[in-house]
Amino acid sequence: MSKHVKITLIIVSVLLITAIAALAVLNHYNLLPRRSYTAADFGIELLRGPMDFNQNGIDDYTDFLLGARKDAENHPTYHGRYWDNAYPPENIGVCTDTVWRAFKAAGYDLRSMVDADIKARRDAYSAIETPDNHIDFRRVGNLHVFFKAHAQTLTNDSADIAAWQPGDIVIFGDDVHIGIVSDKRNRNGVPYIIHNGGQPNREEDYLKRGAKVTGHYRFDASQLPAGLLVAWEG
Repeated sequence: MSKHVKITLIIVSVLLITAIAALAVLNHYNLLPRRSYTAADFGIELLRGPMDFNQNGIDDYTDFLLGARKDAENHPTYHGRYWDNAYPPENIGVCTDTVWRAFKAAGYDLRSMVDADIKARRDAYSAIETPDNHIDFRRVGNLHVFFKAHAQTLTNDSADIAAWQPGDIVIFGDDVHIGIVSDKRNRNGVPYIIHNGGQPNREEDYLKRGAKVTGHYRFDASQLPAGLLVAWEG
């Protein structure tokens, strides 16, 4: 084999390996073109929320979905710093900011609701040393405590596709991440997740990566104590 042929084979091999690696990265971050599906494609009835808290003609579950999607489309820069006014600007955020913004779209002040629950059930929030309503509602662990007490607990098995509905809240790992369930699904019916982990695509087929689901909840305000319901006034 000539030297020229050897060099050519090396170059082709390097290019091939680079292309395969690039495709793997694009696939991992869900950046390759692909068809998404809906509940109807799998004969799953789309669940509508029993409440329209902000009386905008859209049920709460759909408002959660649309609010989370708006945040995803806005693509805020991932940064979890503390803000003196509690709320980061729209172009900055972390995973928990996607959630309170989704609740804001439905008319709820999730910050005040979590703060009220902390005051009412202080012992339940064992991770909090000193309550601070500027940041407590932006901690995944605190949101997990809140939703576990005040939302319907659902299966963590993503293969049970009919149990997953748009607007559901899903928590991952040891309270390390949180997102909102999309109305889009992959070819197996597993739902996409709307979330902010700093990734390029904020509404994506995230569950395919094998992320461990440790909480799956559906928030129905009609089941919440009246004292914990706080409307968004900002």
